[in-house]
Amino acid sequence: MAVAEKLVHLVAAARPNFMKVAPLHRALAPLAWCRPVVIHTGQHYDYNMSAAFFADLGLPEPAAHLEVGSGSHGEQIGRCLMAYEQLLAAGPRPGAVVVAGDVNSTLACALAARRAGVFLVHLEAGLRSFDRDMPEEQNRVLTDQLADLLWTPSPDADANLAREGVDPGRVERVGNIMIDSLEMVRPAIEARRAWEGLGLSPGGYGVVTLHRPANVDQPAALAALAQALARAAARLPLVFPAHPRTRARLERFALLDGLTAAGGLRLVEPMGYLDFMSLVTGARLVITDSGGIQEETTYLHLPCLTVRPSTERPITVELGTNRLVTVEEIEGAVDQVLAGDWPRGRVPELWDGRTAGRCAASLARRLGAA
Repeated sequence: MAVAEKLVHLVAAARPNFMKVAPLHRALAPLAWCRPVVIHTGQHYDYNMSAAFFADLGLPEPAAHLEVGSGSHGEQIGRCLMAYEQLLAAGPRPGAVVVAGDVNSTLACALAARRAGVFLVHLEAGLRSFDRDMPEEQNRVLTDQLADLLWTPSPDADANLAREGVDPGRVERVGNIMIDSLEMVRPAIEARRAWEGLGLSPGGYGVVTLHRPANVDQPAALAALAQALARAAARLPLVFPAHPRTRARLERFALLDGLTAAGGLRLVEPMGYLDFMSLVTGARLVITDSGGIQEETTYLHLPCLTVRPSTERPITVELGTNRLVTVEEIEGAVDQVLAGDWPRGRVPELWDGRTAGRCAASLARRLGAA
């Protein structure tokens, strides 16, 4: 007997979310039992942070756009919760909701789905930095408590959930879906050769991404970072695709002119996925406070300097090429990389480009479609 088609909402809000739901949409779309649609919360509203990623990753137009926009954490969560609650009430009712990662929209849509009694899946569950002051950590922990099914990327995530008393029957390790996105468009990434447009050569520059409040929201912290980057850029040219909120802080704190005047450091506009990953694949190193780039650099065996006191992706440090550094340590770490004194690392198990297929099979079993 044929199984009735089930509507599946794939909730996307920010760059890492788009990269996680794109392979899953591709895996689910051909299946007879499933109709996946993308729900865009609008948490990232800049074109290069949103629409360009849809185009680069082959995502269809969203079935709904919640237009959450910017604001404080409370404002974003509140607006998103209200908007998604209204969407679920209006129907048609989905058979499942998949939320990804740890942004404010992840928690808001998880709350709305839970209240509506819709089967809830958390993609990239179980990651922990053990810093409860981080908004992302709060979002991760709460979303994992709400979800019916937890898709984890690595053994440490499984262990975190077990430590928190989560029923193991709710947990399935599927691997790292970020790698699926990279491999899905790898030929297009390699064809871009983004460094050429900047007058650079492969291996002859570094890439910088910074956006976390602890690094960019306080004048003294951001000034120290700007000075450290200027010193590092004297050793290796750096390309800095500046997040809109980071650029706004640099302007507000009167740091932008000094940073752009630093020899060897180039601020550029945010990039789409293909251009950005082309730039990363050609880089000598990456300096970041992002989460997903720690995984991508480990997969690419590329040195990663993460300017944070902790990471929710410790496997990238234990097995991979990622190292946590303070602002004061950036210059010395760059010197280490240039001297060849950096681990090449190895790729964790199930980071193989086939995670989306495992997710699709898991969802089919859980919804009775297998």
